[in-house]
This record gives sequence, C-alpha cells and structure tokens, in this order.
Amino acid sequence: MSDEALYELARAVGVFIDYSDQMGVHRVAPPETLRAVLGAMGLAAGHEGEARDTLDRLRAAEAARPLPDWVIGEAGEPVTLRPARGGPWALRLEDGHELEGQAEDGMLHLPPLPLGRHRLTLGGHGTTILSAPARLPLPPRGWGVTLPLYGLAEGAGLGDYADLAAVVAGLARIGAGFVGLNPIHAGFPTDANNFSPYAPSSRRRFNIAHVPVDIPGQPGAMIDYGAELPARLAALRAEFAASNPDAPDFAAFRRASGAGLARFATHQALSDRLGPYWCHWPDAYRSPDSAVVAEFAAAHAGEVTFHAWAQWRAEAHLAEVRRVAEAGGMAQGLYLDLAVGVNPAGAETWAAPDQFARGVSLGAPPDAFAADGQTWGLAPFNPRALLAQGFAPLAETLAAQLRFAGMLRIDHILGFERAFWVPEGGLPGTYVAMPRDALMAVARIEAARVGAVIVGEDLGNIPEGLRAAMDASGLLGCRVAMFERDWHGDGHFLPPEAYPDTVLASFSTHDLPTWAGWCAARDIDWHQQLGHIDGHAAEGARAGRAHEVQLFRDALGGGEADALHAFLGRTPARLVAVQAEDVLGLDEQANLPGTVHEHPNWRRRLPVGAAALAADPRMRRTAEILSSTAR
Repeated sequence: MSDEALYELARAVGVFIDYSDQMGVHRVAPPETLRAVLGAMGLAAGHEGEARDTLDRLRAAEAARPLPDWVIGEAGEPVTLRPARGGPWALRLEDGHELEGQAEDGMLHLPPLPLGRHRLTLGGHGTTILSAPARLPLPPRGWGVTLPLYGLAEGAGLGDYADLAAVVAGLARIGAGFVGLNPIHAGFPTDANNFSPYAPSSRRRFNIAHVPVDIPGQPGAMIDYGAELPARLAALRAEFAASNPDAPDFAAFRRASGAGLARFATHQALSDRLGPYWCHWPDAYRSPDSAVVAEFAAAHAGEVTFHAWAQWRAEAHLAEVRRVAEAGGMAQGLYLDLAVGVNPAGAETWAAPDQFARGVSLGAPPDAFAADGQTWGLAPFNPRALLAQGFAPLAETLAAQLRFAGMLRIDHILGFERAFWVPEGGLPGTYVAMPRDALMAVARIEAARVGAVIVGEDLGNIPEGLRAAMDASGLLGCRVAMFERDWHGDGHFLPPEAYPDTVLASFSTHDLPTWAGWCAARDIDWHQQLGHIDGHAAEGARAGRAHEVQLFRDALGGGEADALHAFLGRTPARLVAVQAEDVLGLDEQANLPGTVHEHPNWRRRLPVGAAALAADPRMRRTAEILSSTAR
C-alpha cells in the first residue's frame, strides 16, 4: 500500500521525511518512524486511511482559520494583520485588559501593544500575538567563572546555595561579571542514583538538595550522593517540623505560585510514597486530575506543604544570591543553564502531560562517534501543544530561571529550529521542525522583562540560518576554543581576532576535557579504560591530540592556563567564561558523555572552598589577566 498520505501529513506538520546527518550522510526516515513521531504529537496515522483522515481534518481546520497560529509584533508598535475574512475581533492582553475592534477591507489594525504574549480572537478562532523587542541589547565586554555548585563544599558535604552566595561575593570583588552553573532544576530526592543536572524532574522548580542544612557532610574527594541526599532531606524535614507552616511569607509564596506549585508539591509527596517515577505508580495516581490524587493531597496535606516549603526555601536562598551579586556590582550575576528537556517520568510530565510528546526521546542523529545516533532519555515539548497554549510552557520555563539569573544558557538551542526525536522500541529517529522565530520571540520577551542576557548553545549539526536568527534576536552564541579552527583551510586554530563579538567564548564545557586534561589526553585515557576504544585506536587518538595541543599552544604563544585566558580575553567576544577547573589546574572533567556511573560524573569536589576561591592566587591572577584585556 502506498504511504502517500503519511508522507503528506508528515510534511504538513514539520516531521522530516529525510535529512543529512553531521557527516553529510543522507538518511531516510522509515514509515514506522513517521507513524511513531506523528503519534507522539497526538496525530493518528497508524495506517494510510487514518493518515488521510488526519490530514484532511488538519487542512480543513487550517482553511477555516482567518489568522495564523501566531504573529510576532514589536513591543510598543502597532500591529497590522491581513485576516482571511473580516468581522469583530477581541484582544485579551497578558495583564487581563481587553480591547475590541472590527476587521474591515481585509485589514485588522491593533494599537501599540505592551511587551508580552496576548490572545487575539476573530470569527471564533484565536491566535497568539508575541509582542517582543526586535532585538535584545548586547552586553558590554566582560568575563565570569563557571563552576560546579555541588563541588563548592571543600573536603566534605555537598555545595549549597550559601556556598554559592559566598563565591559570588568573592568573585564580584575581583571583577567577575557572572558565575555560571550547571542546571539547578528540581531532581529526584528519593533516588540518590539520579543526580544528573541535565535530566531533571522539573525545569520550573529548583533543586532542594542545595538548600543549606546544618549537618556534617560526608568527607572525601568524591561526593557520595547515596549518603548526602537522604541526610540532607531528613535535615530539611526536621527543620520544616520545627517551623511555622502558616508564616505569612510562606503563605504569600504559595498563593503567588498557584496551581503549578500545588501540583509539583503533590507529585513530590506521592513520590515519597509510591516511588520517584510516576510511570511505575498505580494507574489511578498517574493523572494529576484524578479523584484519588485529590484525596491523597487532602489526606497528606502536611507532606504536600513540606515540598512547597522546600521550594520556598530554595527560592529564598537564590533570591539572596541574586541580591549579593547585585550588591557586588556584577553585570549579570547568576548565569544559569536550562536543560534541553525533562525526564519523561518526572514531576513536569505528570503535572502537564499535554505539553509533552509521549513515546519519543530527544536525541541526536548518527555521527562519527555514535553510528546509531543518540537517545538522551528526555521528553520534548510537543510543538502543537506550544502553539495551542500560546507558548506558555516555554515562557513559564524561561521565567522560572530568569527570576534569579541575569544570564541564561539555553542548552542545545538547535532544538529551537528542529528537534531530533527518537521513538521508543529501537526505531531510528528523525527531525521535527519547531517554530523557531516564535520561540526566539518568547525568549526575547522573557529576557526583556528582567534585562537578562540569553546565550544559546549553538554547537553540533547547526541548521542553516540558525546563527543568523540568533544574531538578529540579540541572543549570544557559544564559541568553544578547542573547536575553533580553520576547518576549510590548514586546520590551524583561529586567532583571537577571528572570533565574532556576539558570542560567549570559553575553552571547554562541562562535557569536555579541562585545559590540563585536554593537553594530557585524559578523556582518551578514560575511553580506553572503559572499553569505548581499543589500544590501537587510543594510540592514534593520543597522537592526534598531541598534534592539536601543539597547534593550539602555537596559537596561544604559550602552554599554561594563563596564556589560554589571555587568548580568550583578547577575542572580540562580548563575554568570556573561564572554568574554575582550568584556573585551578585540574585535569578531570565534570562529565564524560556516554557514561552514567562508569565515570564519576558530577561528583568531583573543587580543592578550594567557596569562601577561599576568589582569594586563591590562581584566580586572582586570572582576574588580572582578563581585566588587562579591557574586560
């Protein structure tokens, strides 16, 4: 049987029939993949007749619409539209105010609109008006430090938000404009083995493991999450038991946070009883709207209140960190990181199941290191749900971080253009187009509300036009020096003056070797030790690395970290991020991609504590070097 309707439906909703991977290999998505991806979007296409029916319904609905799904306007400017038909219109502004008018002679005129997401209706159909600044202002030249929050507790324990405040205060005094962290999203407190910051339970809530508590931490060079997390959670519960749950500030926080916090806290309380992952719960508890869940929340109000209180504590400490950064004169303050997706069995997918695609995972297409591609185990936003909900899911996710961050990194911003979905069951994946311009407009809106900088991680198989769109929006890109080479010429590393200015420049990232580790090929050592490559391949990789290191040292004019930081400082990049691990000369990286527990990911402590980091001679020398480059 022909799959003509299946292919037409896929194209109509932005599912890629074929694509080229990072190696330039042409890949064709099999029909089974297309059906699975369409099903994950909520579109029935199990057989050709069903695909045809779905396509016909979509086309009929589109033909009936007088306006597109979304419109971008410039904040403070009037908006003129050309609807397919006239009639009375109504506009509900984000703040609740309503305007009305009449579309006549093929034109619909809206007055200047304030910043925000507004809802326009005409003829029974609605569209979202994204009233955004045309472009975010670029930050002045500056520099900052990225560091592992978990590793700030010197010698024992787990780094916490009080440690973060101390390190922010110290680095502000020596001229740093920001302090960058891996994601601090809410995790899984009852699963001590799931502590990756990039596979969170919810991106709209915060990690309570970093709330300061008065307990003796477990000593050692590596963090023992199996001991730390239960002890910290028990200490928080004891503190809550001694607190006043009716305190006015806490009550105001719960009111302001509304139903979103209530659902999250209910999920966490259920997790304490039923296990961390809702997909393993009895069926009656898998829906947040079920009568059984409502009965549970009423019967266990104290446990629900505890989880709301723990979020209040986390946000209060983050607000204090923001205050310390502002008092220290930091240009951006906290530089937070937004993970690309969430665990499919976590709080966020339970609380808002209609916002996410089910039965697929985010991932990456095949490349030289992963012949079958990558599956990340993360649930993606469903683009159709984003449109239907006026992009509220993304806006709320960004806003949660920007309450405390003057700068936000969007992990894998390539997903704003197209996201790679991998169906469950071993089927190959394919790309799904995303409403890029609308998503960038939402990012501009949320950043403009608080005067924040947005950085997009634009690394990997970059879609054509993405970087130009980022630049047009005032979103900074990333330039990782170990990759910045003349790939179309002699392969030498680019000189500092060749870097663009609309970027954040660094040597490495949390997923890559440190400077010392790169020079010593420690990542290659690990891959050989773990059996990812054999001895012959490792020998060849080390030889290639030695050549790369020499080329880079030639570009630096030296082989020490100081020369590296001076090189970064001389680039035109608006912002430079130096890693604490590089400043301190550490040779082990935070995370080794392709591993979970085989490598001590997210467990290594810094050898210098939070209060002492800024005073360390190596950090002070780095600050002087960067300041000498007019940063």
